[in-house]
Amino acid sequence: MDSAHSAEGTPPGVPAIVITRVAERQWHAVEDDRVVGRGDASPRPDGRIFLSIDSWHGAVFDQLADAMLAGLPTPLYTLVDEADLELTSSWARAGFTTRRREWEYLVSTDPRVTGLDSVPPPSGVTIVPVGAAQEGPLREVYNTIRAEVEATVGWESMPTEVIHRPVGAAPHDPSKYAVAAESGRYVGLVRVAARRRHARIGLVAVRADLRRRGIARALLAHMLGSLHHSGIETASAEVDESNGAALALFEGIGARRASSNLELVLR
Repeated sequence: MDSAHSAEGTPPGVPAIVITRVAERQWHAVEDDRVVGRGDASPRPDGRIFLSIDSWHGAVFDQLADAMLAGLPTPLYTLVDEADLELTSSWARAGFTTRRREWEYLVSTDPRVTGLDSVPPPSGVTIVPVGAAQEGPLREVYNTIRAEVEATVGWESMPTEVIHRPVGAAPHDPSKYAVAAESGRYVGLVRVAARRRHARIGLVAVRADLRRRGIARALLAHMLGSLHHSGIETASAEVDESNGAALALFEGIGARRASSNLELVLR
């Protein structure tokens, strides 16, 4: 899908830019046969479309944004580091407004630091370690929890999901999850993406009727302990600023706020 147009009425001193749609969800800004900016529209697992623009100059950003917005249905979203005032301002010029804020937390995996070295699961609850969960029951508890969240605060209040998996991989890969089980069913889960020196905790969730029993804390204790045992010293997690329970959970184990992201929306 190739289409192109030049910016009209280019102010003096601003380079003439040709914006080309090089694929269904990709745009290039070209000046003198050189790519000076790129735009991308990425659908997320929850169906929302998130935009990103990479350019050195504000004028190029604006022209890419104009072309992308003209070819895409709203609502549209983007995620920015709150400390990046220039990028936030650029999206504001395009009409985006702040929808919510996520805090990024960094937490030690050392149980002596988190205080989780002596946190057993609640009575009757067992923790199924990473890689040992059954895919069917894992999918069932994930879908149940998601439906419960959708019916209350809405799944869009959860941290923005970016799940990369190889073609053909299971949608709910047990190698990414530890789960809590009670009476033969899964009642909670924690998802993690681990690299050599760092891990990202993408989701900690428990069925609504079993919350406030310490299941989430026990899942975190297990996951962080496993990461520590494998040599990973630090994990990160994003928490919506309106989610008081999650904030209390992470701050209660000594996690510290490292940065904040803004989710912006154009409706």
